[in-house]
Amino acid sequence: MPYYTWIEKETCIACGVCGATAPDLFDYDDEGVAYSKLDNNKGETAVPSDSEEDLLDAHESCPTESVKIYHKE
Repeated sequence: MPYYTWIEKETCIACGVCGATAPDLFDYDDEGVAYSKLDNNKGETAVPSDSEEDLLDAHESCPTESVKIYHKE
């Protein structure tokens, strides 16, 4: 079952943890707020299986719990 992800932009403090932990998955907009690069933060594109460990690390490391993940059947 694949993972899906997005950033809750309202709580993101632009600390850089997600981008450092999972640079293939996350980037920052012009204001420094993170977003999911996979689908422009919509949470509709499955995370590649080889990036799942980085995703989980980013999720666990986010100080504001802004990295959101879920499984979709």
